[in-house]
Amino acid sequence: MNLTLAFLGTLGTQEMVLIFLILLLLFGAKKLPQLARGIGKSVGEFRKAREEFEDEIRKGGEELDVEEAKGKEARKDKSEDS
Repeated sequence: MNLTLAFLGTLGTQEMVLIFLILLLLFGAKKLPQLARGIGKSVGEFRKAREEFEDEIRKGGEELDVEEAKGKEARKDKSEDS
C-alpha cells in the first residue's frame, strides 16, 4: 500500500506507521479519535462544497448552451422569412 503525495513522493506502510506513532505520542490516545473525527468532518465539508461548485458550473454551462441554441434558431427563422 503506497500513497503518492506531490511534495513527499511515495509513502509506504512503514512511513505511515511511523507518522501514526508520532501523532499518537503528540496528541495521546484520547485526543487522536477526536482529531480524526474533526479531519473527517472537514474533508466531508470540502467535498460537499466542491460538488456544489461543480454543479453550479455545470448548470451555468447548460444555460449558456440553451441560450446559444435559442439565438441560432431565431437567426434561422429570420433568414427563412426573407
